[in-house]
Amino acid sequence: MAIKVFGHKSPDTDAVVSAIVYSWYLGQSGEGAKPYILGSPNKEAKYVLNRFNFDLPEVLERVDEGDRVAIVDTNNKEELIDLSQAEIISIVDHHKLAGNISTPHPIEVVIKPYGSTSTVLYKEYISKIGEVPADIAGLMLAGILSDTLEFRSPTTTEEDKKVAEKLAKIAGVDIHQLADDMFKAKSDVSDISDEDLILMDSKVFETGGMKIRISVVETTDPDQILNRKETLKQKLLEWEDADKTLLFVVDILESKAYVLITDDEVRDIIQKAFQTGGDGDVIELQGVVSRKKQIVPSLEKVLS
Repeated sequence: MAIKVFGHKSPDTDAVVSAIVYSWYLGQSGEGAKPYILGSPNKEAKYVLNRFNFDLPEVLERVDEGDRVAIVDTNNKEELIDLSQAEIISIVDHHKLAGNISTPHPIEVVIKPYGSTSTVLYKEYISKIGEVPADIAGLMLAGILSDTLEFRSPTTTEEDKKVAEKLAKIAGVDIHQLADDMFKAKSDVSDISDEDLILMDSKVFETGGMKIRISVVETTDPDQILNRKETLKQKLLEWEDADKTLLFVVDILESKAYVLITDDEVRDIIQKAFQTGGDGDVIELQGVVSRKKQIVPSLEKVLS
């Protein structure tokens, strides 16, 4: 039975391409493997798959007893479907250790502090097996550019840049042009509902006894989203799976974020976490672009 390879729910570009690339690698190594996604990806991911001639992986709703699975781009069971019946064979990731996945026997776990899982895959696996097809290289390059915001994010490492340059040569693409095309695709949210916009790149964190859903929308046109702030704020207030749901609109080109303020408690949290003022319903956060390295740690400091 083929190994089922997938990343986190609300899959972003890096999660989608990492599942495909790792499946390809396992196949080259003699293991049957098939990539899946845990939900519909954003337009950027769909653009990347079309650009490099890959089909959108099938959505995986559940795993059954006897299924073998490999996890990419997360190690947090809260971001995954129920895996209690499956056999986990490996985890490849670049996020902090969540510590909530257990297995009955040792498995291969590779977690490296790079800007994307695509970088981890290239460094730890793909670069060691010889020639890399141009389309696979293109996918990994896209994963790096997406997660690092074309190296603007503070999560970016020198290794991400070096690997991206190598992959660009193999894929035969210009880094800046590919990133520009990707970000343009991601920024078109005109046909996406408020609910889907909030869920498009969203993760739930527990800190200080509170469950916080942090949603991030990365765009080159923040006004397109901020013009919808009234309906978005109402939807954020109606959300029921967390104590607070926060929406950060990240301006990729200007390297800053806008957070929607839904009530006085949210305002107090944001002002303390980011040491800022602001009495309107949108607070601007200069230099804030990363949920992993900036938003979550800042919130944890004031809530824990």
